[in-house]
Amino acid sequence: MELWFSEPHTPNVKLSIRVDRQLYSGQSELQQIEVFESPEFGRFLVLDGYIMLTEKDEFIYHEMIAHVPMAVHPHVKKVLVIGAGDGGAVRELVRYPEIEQIDLVEIDEEVIKVCMDYLPSVSCEMRNEKVKIHIEDGLKYVRSKEDEYDLIIVDSTDPFGPGEGLFTKEFYGNCYKALKEDGIMVNQHESPFYETDATACMRAHKRIVESFPISRVYQAHIPTYPSGHWLFGFASKKYHPVHDLDAERWLARGLETKYYTPKLHEGAFCLPAYVEKLLRKVEVHG
Repeated sequence: MELWFSEPHTPNVKLSIRVDRQLYSGQSELQQIEVFESPEFGRFLVLDGYIMLTEKDEFIYHEMIAHVPMAVHPHVKKVLVIGAGDGGAVRELVRYPEIEQIDLVEIDEEVIKVCMDYLPSVSCEMRNEKVKIHIEDGLKYVRSKEDEYDLIIVDSTDPFGPGEGLFTKEFYGNCYKALKEDGIMVNQHESPFYETDATACMRAHKRIVESFPISRVYQAHIPTYPSGHWLFGFASKKYHPVHDLDAERWLARGLETKYYTPKLHEGAFCLPAYVEKLLRKVEVHG
């Protein structure tokens, strides 16, 4: 008998992955958590029926959410990561010696435990001495912070369920306040392709543009995410994501990556015409 995991992307489209077995299934206070083993994508994490990451393609997402801001900001010492209980963003960030502290704020402790047990290649740096884990709501955590972080990475789930509060104007305004005067915020921005996702993407972009003087969107191609075409937001008080990219400085680090390069970094901000049109609809300025 063949076992398949299917995730609906729209009422008319679903992605199906053949699975060898289910490694874990449990219900936390907030959501259903599952881990499957598959021949094509290796192990993959599912929250409330939606794929969060797979071993085969998670490097694309995590490299693009971490290395893009790190190649722009010249001196990141303190980072706040909201969500990201899988540890992938943390794994990429600890590779930078100048980062002194990473505050990881995850609302669901079970996600961290499950990933540490079943996805060690992703969560391998969660016990790193630079990492401080806070089990709480990111929205509440960031409310009390001011002028504290050089970089904030919002690695949230989709804009419903536990991650819903991380897509509000109040939240982005609090992130702005929590950043230092030259701080950067990067967030996952959903997909522009299917109608429901595109609406969420526009809503998030509108709220970020209202909160930050510099706000740009960049893209990556992630096979297991809806449509495979994924967006990220880059918002900053001072640095432009392309004009202030220091490719030489980043290359001099000798970091080995499988997706990110400074050249790709520049290209990632060149968006397809239909995406530019979507974003322009909600941009009041810049």
